[in-house]
Amino acid sequence: MGDNFEQLERVKVEELDEILGRPFKVLDDGFIRVIDYMGSDTSIVQAARVSYGKGTKQISRDRGLIRYLMQHAHTTPFEMCEIKFHLRIPMDCWRQWIRHRTASVNEYSTRYSIAIDSAQETAADAWRLQAKSNKQGSAGLVDTNLGGVFSEKEKELHNLARKYYEERLEAGIAREQARKDLPLSTYTEAYWKIDLHNLLHFLHLRMEEHAQYEIRCYAKTIGEEIVKRWCPLAWEAFMDYRYYATQLSVMEREVLQAVISGNNDKAIRRAEAFGWLPEKEGKRKPTLECREFEEKAKYLGIRLPWQE
Repeated sequence: MGDNFEQLERVKVEELDEILGRPFKVLDDGFIRVIDYMGSDTSIVQAARVSYGKGTKQISRDRGLIRYLMQHAHTTPFEMCEIKFHLRIPMDCWRQWIRHRTASVNEYSTRYSIAIDSAQETAADAWRLQAKSNKQGSAGLVDTNLGGVFSEKEKELHNLARKYYEERLEAGIAREQARKDLPLSTYTEAYWKIDLHNLLHFLHLRMEEHAQYEIRCYAKTIGEEIVKRWCPLAWEAFMDYRYYATQLSVMEREVLQAVISGNNDKAIRRAEAFGWLPEKEGKRKPTLECREFEEKAKYLGIRLPWQE
C-alpha cells in the first residue's frame, strides 16, 4: 500500500462556528443550540464524486451537483453530514419530535434529576381553536378575554402541580414517582444528533404549515438559523426541490390535464370517480384529499371547475 494520501483537515464552516454553543430562543423558555457538527456542502460533493466517479464530470460545479442529488433523491451523500443539538422543549412537543426515529437521543431524566422548573405558558391571544376539517389541527384563535381566563387558570395549574411535586420530593418520595402529575407543558432537555438527510426530512414535515405551531417554531429556527449557515447549497436545493415543490398524484394529474385542455366536464367526472366529490344536501362536498388537491391547484394558479 502506498502512503501518498492527501493531508486531511477537519471540515470547518465559519458561519456555523460563529454560533456554536449559542442558544436560539424558541417559545417562552425553550432554546436550541449547536453542540458539534461534521461535514458541510463540500462533504456532500466529495461523497457523491466517490460514488459516481467520472459520471459526474458534466456536473462540475458543487452547486449543480448538490441540486442534482436533491432533485433526483440521491440521498446517501447528504448522510455524510451530521450535527448535534442541545434543546429545551415542552414535553408535549417533544413527544412529536421523538417520533422521528432516525437520530441519536439522550434526554434529561427526571428519574435521576429534579424536573426543570419551567413550563410553557400560553398568552391570552394565543389560545387556538380546534380545526373543523382536520382533527389533529387548529384554526383561528379564541377571544382574548376568554384566552386571558384560560391563561390565568393555566398558571394556577402549573403552580399547583409544581407545589405538590416539590412536596413529594421533600417527603422523600422517589423522583420517578413524584414526577407523574407534572403537566406536559413542563420543559425537558435533550441532546439530538442526526445526519443531514434525515434532518431535512424532519424539517420538511415540521416546517409545513399544518404542523403544530410549537414544533414548527423549533423546525424553522433549525432550518433558517442553523442549516442555512451550515450547508447553504444543500439548504437552497432543499427549499427549491422539496419544501416549495408540488407533488402530484396520478389522479391529480389526470384532473389537471382535463382542466388545462378545457374539458371541465371530464375533470368533474374524474374527480367524482375518485370519490373526491360526494353529494351532500344537493351540493358537492370535497373530501380532505380533494381539499388538499384544491390547495395545490390554487398554488399553481388553476381554478377547478367544481369551485365555480
